[in-house]
Amino acid sequence: MSATAESRNSLRRSAPRTGIERRRLLISATGWVLCGVAFLLVAVPLIDLVGVVTVKGAMAFKPSLFINTTVGHNGGLLNAIIGTLVLSLGSLVFAVPVGVGAGMYLSEYGHGWLGAWIRFLSDTLTGVPSIVLGYFSYITLVIGLGWKFSAVAGSITLAIMIVPYIARITEDSLRRVANSMREAGYALGARDQTVAFRLVLSAGFPGVLTGILLALAISVGETAPLIYTAGWSTRIWQGNLTHEPIGYLTYAIWTFINDPSEHAHGLAFAAAPVVVMLVPGTRTGARGVLAGEPVSPGPVAGPVGSARG
Repeated sequence: MSATAESRNSLRRSAPRTGIERRRLLISATGWVLCGVAFLLVAVPLIDLVGVVTVKGAMAFKPSLFINTTVGHNGGLLNAIIGTLVLSLGSLVFAVPVGVGAGMYLSEYGHGWLGAWIRFLSDTLTGVPSIVLGYFSYITLVIGLGWKFSAVAGSITLAIMIVPYIARITEDSLRRVANSMREAGYALGARDQTVAFRLVLSAGFPGVLTGILLALAISVGETAPLIYTAGWSTRIWQGNLTHEPIGYLTYAIWTFINDPSEHAHGLAFAAAPVVVMLVPGTRTGARGVLAGEPVSPGPVAGPVGSARG
């Protein structure tokens, strides 16, 4: 049998290829070449960007960057690092309850006109330029409420930006939870809030956490809305929520890279790797959490009303 199979394969290899076979091989080779070109178009700029930032940052790196504050075009970046953490974590304080709550509502009860409107407004808010949000917050918070440049104004602005991402990712994650889990909870006499928080949210928490981490990565890399709301300060944040400007890393990059001073360029190049490490590191952590998310057996969940019916 093996000899017969080998003889057939040898005959196929020795036989001339038909026109259809040659055309298929040509199409396949063209497809592979196009895929390789597309990969290079994405990978080469990314590798170049990371390489330049890493090399320039390593040349400008000094331990004093993490100890001293910015003094003109010299000093360190301690004030900017602390300010970035305060603004990003502060935005999560405002955005997570609203975003997760909206996502839970859309997943469990958002099958009517109100849910459709919330999705529409969420998608619309996602497409608003960040600098427009910063200008809106400048008028309403900085000037209208008299908060001046402050940490809370910047945090609220970032929260407005990232709420739609948290809400939609939360909705998608909770919809992946099997309907059988909801039905089991109701069969045991659990109330709506118990099923939503103790069962559905617990099962979909890895995906919810992914949305929160992605939102955090977005807030870390923003500059435009913070120029209008947080201002800039070379001092370490003193803990005042209002009437105190605050520093952040993206401002140091945006401002110092345009300054002719070599010391200013050094601060910009030193701040860039920190942001680059924070954003991809957060996204990598989010992907790792999402990759470890267990897939619930059973049909994909719909709104609670249909599950109970």
